[in-house]
Amino acid sequence: MTQEIIGKKLGMSQLFGADGKLAAVTAIEAGPCTVAQVKTTTRDGYNAVQLGFGEAKRSRSSPRTPRQGARQFRYLREFRQADTKGIKVGQKIDAGLFQTGDLVDVTGLSKGKGFAGVVKRHHFAGGPKTHGQSDRHRAPGSIGAGTSPGRVFKGTRMAGHMGNRRVTALNLEVLQADPDRNLLLVRGAVPGSRNGLLLIKKSGRGE
Repeated sequence: MTQEIIGKKLGMSQLFGADGKLAAVTAIEAGPCTVAQVKTTTRDGYNAVQLGFGEAKRSRSSPRTPRQGARQFRYLREFRQADTKGIKVGQKIDAGLFQTGDLVDVTGLSKGKGFAGVVKRHHFAGGPKTHGQSDRHRAPGSIGAGTSPGRVFKGTRMAGHMGNRRVTALNLEVLQADPDRNLLLVRGAVPGSRNGLLLIKKSGRGE
């Protein structure tokens, strides 16, 4: 059985645990997902499962996909598997895959912040606020030497596009799993904005 599922971030809330302590939780609509395709080493060169999630919007142009069954899903994501035995096309996967106390890794796109300077993007301290420095408060400062090396090194932290990147939150604890409502409550925050697409899989860190 696959250990992954596709979900959607619903938002954050609070939940009292069994010990009476209040915990910040993220509510995730986990599935239900349908197995759209099963790939095997003999036929495709590797083992993987392709899951479909959500109902596809009606498109005016014909979708460019060779599989008729994949057209009904809004999202299709592929997950590598060590073994695909027992997994069949059309099989349903829901939040019942997880139990309270499980540790999961949640992957999503972080919130896009647009173009940002170095103070906001990289937490630079900025320049001095006095001694005649009237326009250096949020400037990056030097970005490299002149003659040697005479260039800016790759990866130098500078202003630019902030956010909207693939981020994975590791080892989050499942506080509640409700297959009847396709609901998953995990401790802490997960990447992305509300209604953002998430990939949830069981973590091996707690084993």
